[in-house]
Amino acid sequence: MFIYNIKINGSKLFKGIFMIMIILLIFIMGIVIFKIFKGASNSENNSSCLPYNKVSKITTSNYSNVLKAVHENIDEYVGTKINFTGYVYRVLDLKENQFVLARDMIISSDFQSVIVGFLCECENAKDFEDNTWVEITGEIIKGDYHGDMPIVKVTNINKTDKPNDEYVYPPDESYIPTAGIV
Repeated sequence: MFIYNIKINGSKLFKGIFMIMIILLIFIMGIVIFKIFKGASNSENNSSCLPYNKVSKITTSNYSNVLKAVHENIDEYVGTKINFTGYVYRVLDLKENQFVLARDMIISSDFQSVIVGFLCECENAKDFEDNTWVEITGEIIKGDYHGDMPIVKVTNINKTDKPNDEYVYPPDESYIPTAGIV
């Protein structure tokens, strides 16, 4: 039978663990600082929801985020080309060549919805009846409709079928539904 007598000096053990913890903490802090600064530099490059100078497809999942971003920062998006699907919706004070390319946005758990969309201008707008589903491609311009408003100048419009995912959802948790003009 062998008996091992191991004597552990408490102060040396404590100093070793303490040094390992300090090194680990410095390593973690270095990674965090790197990610913060790398994220900050990436956010400057990707500050918009849409890329500039090419046609961007707006989908059900990014529809309300793009709509909100464009309405809040019209000047940043002027000249941006977009493509998306919605239904033709008109209100009484629109011009003959205008309509709203609309989607229904769910605002509550019992599926209450509001109509949201982009104001569009199109030479043959009167050829499309209300509630007709269309896919458009167009360029965002700054216009006036009860104040500054982004308007999509339609370059291509085609009838399409109603999509399976016809509803969109609010842009984020802080969204508060308000009464609007449209």
